Amino acid sequence: MPPADNARFLVEASKTRSRQARERAEEAVTAAARRSERPTVVGVANAAGVSRSWLYTQTDLITAISQLQQRASIPHRSPRHAASDASLQRRLETALERSRHLRDQVADLIRKLETAHGEIRRLRALSGSSAGGASNSRFPSAVSDDFQGDL
Repeated sequence: MPPADNARFLVEASKTRSRQARERAEEAVTAAARRSERPTVVGVANAAGVSRSWLYTQTDLITAISQLQQRASIPHRSPRHAASDASLQRRLETALERSRHLRDQVADLIRKLETAHGEIRRLRALSGSSAGGASNSRFPSAVSDDFQGDL
């Protein structure tokens, strides 16, 4: 006895799921239009319970979302927002000033570190040229050990 052919039931179920997804997406677009807010593809997809990739395959729905986005009024900036812009500008200027200050500090510390490394190198050279390699009192062994791996 050959296996039962259930392909037509699978096709029918797939068509039903597709139709239901389409209906949910259409309802989500309609609801977004009623709310008079700027809809997004993500918002419509989430509301309809469908994936964004599927929604992008529905060109008429994407066109409808685009048209709603264009119709949605762009909010006018109030004086409160203008003050916020001024505040953001001041914060940016302060951050740039701080950045310049830190950059100068880093450059100064680098110069000091280079000088210290040069002094260590000079003292090592003096220590190495002393009789029999005896330790020089101006160059403690702790300093030599601390910077052994740095140079």
